[in-house]
Amino acid sequence: MINSSAFSTDVKQFPAKKQRFIPMTGTYPQGFFAGGAHCGVKKNGKPDLAVLLSDRPTVASAVFTTNQFCAAPVLFDRSVLNSAREQGCQTVRAVVVNSGCANAVTGKQGLLDAGAMAAAGSQLVKTFDAISTNSASDDGDVGTGDTLVMSTGVIGQSLPVDKIAKGVRDIELDIAHESWMRAAIAHMTTDTFPKLLSRTVELAANGGKTIRMAGITKGAGMIHPNMATLLGTICTDAAITQPMIDKALAYAVARSFNAISIDGDMSTNDTIAVVANGAAADGWVIDSELSHEYVTFRDELTRFMAELASLVVRDGEGATKFITIEVAGAKSFSDAKQVASTIATSSLVKTAFYGQDANWGRILCAVGYAGIPLNTGAVDLTIHPGDGSAPLVLVRAGEPLLPIDESRASEILAQEDVLVRVELSLGKESARMYTCDLSHDYVSINADYRS
Repeated sequence: MINSSAFSTDVKQFPAKKQRFIPMTGTYPQGFFAGGAHCGVKKNGKPDLAVLLSDRPTVASAVFTTNQFCAAPVLFDRSVLNSAREQGCQTVRAVVVNSGCANAVTGKQGLLDAGAMAAAGSQLVKTFDAISTNSASDDGDVGTGDTLVMSTGVIGQSLPVDKIAKGVRDIELDIAHESWMRAAIAHMTTDTFPKLLSRTVELAANGGKTIRMAGITKGAGMIHPNMATLLGTICTDAAITQPMIDKALAYAVARSFNAISIDGDMSTNDTIAVVANGAAADGWVIDSELSHEYVTFRDELTRFMAELASLVVRDGEGATKFITIEVAGAKSFSDAKQVASTIATSSLVKTAFYGQDANWGRILCAVGYAGIPLNTGAVDLTIHPGDGSAPLVLVRAGEPLLPIDESRASEILAQEDVLVRVELSLGKESARMYTCDLSHDYVSINADYRS
């Protein structure tokens, strides 16, 4: 039997600079269980299997990669969720994740393997229910419609499905923080630290509707919308209808996981799922986008997912800087995001940040070719240090403030966190993108990824 306690969750095993991003405890949604283990996908013996399981059916929604070579798990999960919508019922109970093998570009066999992985999850659900009700386990036919599957790792290799099935069968699940941490660690590939968050949210202005959220994500390279290259699952005990969770996720993902970029490469496996089991409900359900509860849920989900997404950028392969690009004064959110994305994906901008070079001309250059009509004589550019000290205005109303205070610029760019703010002065809409610098180490990591 695989013992999920066989690997350490001690934060000291991860880089000292990253340990502050790893939670030591958490508050997790009711009715959800988690676990992680090594089942044999990774040859180095590191954790490679994670399971999240709800003790009751959930309302589930997901956003996937737009890469046309989408992986078998993506095709499988789309089918599961579409079927649930067509049937108008809650079906998803479990999410099974493996790391080390992407099950992408694997043809018909890949779809069969994704189905086998889901079948293992479905059998685990049946076993869990039998133990919970103290009844005999049903050994009949096992479906796959109650399990989502996710895979990450090397493209073009087949899954060792027998090892995964055994791992799922033997995995230990619990509600404790340690079990959630094991699941987060098992997601990791080139990640240098596990990415786990949890939060308690009050939905009603007068109290009485407290919910919890917990999220796990992974990603460090091949990060770029739409989607950013990563896997992620957010679990919540909120009660919400299918249309409302779909709307909330679409809104949140545009401002979080589709607002990060590390290297401009989009993966084949990207999946972000939200599953809500309603365990916190006491006769209430979020069923209208006009309600205070929906708006609060949507906005809290957005903030939560943005924080999760930021952890991915902070773990960017070879990254030394966490850079927030804020574009304000646009005519629309999409315009603001387009400009922010253009800046965030510029290799010249990213390498300048790595070199701590205040080459602001590269930023304005990116603004200029973003494809949005501008009044160049009204654009402001400011850089803000992460320590909260005074920002440095570089351009005001299209004119550089010369001479540039190079000493102050160097002080700001030496910090790990930097915010670049561009004011377009065209409207009232704004957007943010989260990115990192581009270093020598990025090339080294990706030059020998398979070795």
